[in-house]
Amino acid sequence: MAVTGTPPLASKRERTGWYFYDWANSAFSTTVITVFLGPFLTTVTEQAAGCAIDADTCDGTVHPLGIPVAAGSYYAYLVSLSVLLTVFVLPVMGAIADRAPRKKPLLAGAAFTGATATVAMAFVTGDRYLLGGLLFIIANISFGAAIVVYNSFLPQLGGPDERDKISSRGWAIGYLGGGVLLLLNLIAVLSLSEDGNPQRTMDLARASIVSAGIWWAAFTIVPLLWLREHPGGASGEPGTGGNVLTDGFKQLGHTIKGMRAYPLTLAFLGAYLIYNDGIQTVIALASQFGDKELGLQQSDMIMTILIVQFLAFGGALLLGALATRIGARKTILIALGGWLAVVVAAFFLPEGKPIPFMLLGAGIGIVMGGSQALSRSLFSQLIPAGKEGEYYGFYEISDKGTSWLGPLFFGLIFQLTNSYRAGIVSLVVFFLLGGVLLALVPIRRAIIAAGNTPPKLV
Repeated sequence: MAVTGTPPLASKRERTGWYFYDWANSAFSTTVITVFLGPFLTTVTEQAAGCAIDADTCDGTVHPLGIPVAAGSYYAYLVSLSVLLTVFVLPVMGAIADRAPRKKPLLAGAAFTGATATVAMAFVTGDRYLLGGLLFIIANISFGAAIVVYNSFLPQLGGPDERDKISSRGWAIGYLGGGVLLLLNLIAVLSLSEDGNPQRTMDLARASIVSAGIWWAAFTIVPLLWLREHPGGASGEPGTGGNVLTDGFKQLGHTIKGMRAYPLTLAFLGAYLIYNDGIQTVIALASQFGDKELGLQQSDMIMTILIVQFLAFGGALLLGALATRIGARKTILIALGGWLAVVVAAFFLPEGKPIPFMLLGAGIGIVMGGSQALSRSLFSQLIPAGKEGEYYGFYEISDKGTSWLGPLFFGLIFQLTNSYRAGIVSLVVFFLLGGVLLALVPIRRAIIAAGNTPPKLV
């Protein structure tokens, strides 16, 4: 079994280029996923259901492909559908990345496709909820595909004892970048919105979504210029000299079979997919919860997300530093305890009062960055050498904005109870179960079993 040695020393320029993709893509996860798209697309869907014309007789239901869907559940179902599709796309993308002689064109293709679909949201007007749903699915799948390639660079950027710091710094810079664009959008919303003019609110939301696509595309140029190519260790294997795409599909089957040889890696991945599904559901649906359940103004929600973003910048660095003292796994478990408290507290938030919502956002910010950054770096220790893209393809099934069980559960609970509060508190099971499973994984033994050298603290 191959043992990973010390990777070639990455330059400061290369690491900075890698950090900048977090800066670039966080505009999508923050401005689009967390703040604007949920309420925006839900309102478009309500218009398609006829509620904007006659709220008294409207049953709040649309029928995409003949399927009755509550307008309030449409966005949550879209998130689930996009992730179900990524189950097929992302692992294949990872296998392709490991076999491609150059990874940066893959990163560019996925990122620019997602950014283009986001900019095309400019055409989602009136009752075009189907167009909005299609563009979101394209953007979200492309977003995940780009992250798979991006994450596969991490093991080449530092040794086992450096990766927690590198990953945490990337997440922190990402939160800072997402926060800067969101701050600019908040200024625009506060300056240009008009009381009693819902159409202006919709126009500003649409423009903010488009700005995220432009930001994403523009700053993706930096990592494309500064990152060095690291050909995958699988690129030289026998039988991989043909078409990279077909080799990627063939390798996917081998990867699934081969993963059985690393049951402890699979155990961590299973725990991560569960608890991070809860994290991503909170991120994706928090704005919808604040708008539709708590009746908060859009400016209040943007201010809350700004608090989350800038505190997450510090939280990622803080928990990254804590991980150097007690290990990544223990730090993640502490963060999951914080997430449990957040979900329970959300159920009791009063309507129409932004301050408690903002305080809850502060709590989210402190635990969010660290739990995600440390999970990414810890997983990098559990991947066999040369399989980074393939394994991160499965990992990315439940990363930035790509959860499916949580939104599906949330949507079903809402459709059955007509209560967003019941939906949000149901997420307790994801954090509780995921945390228990993570605590049961012998991390040091898992790292050694994958053929890697464990850091001093895990």
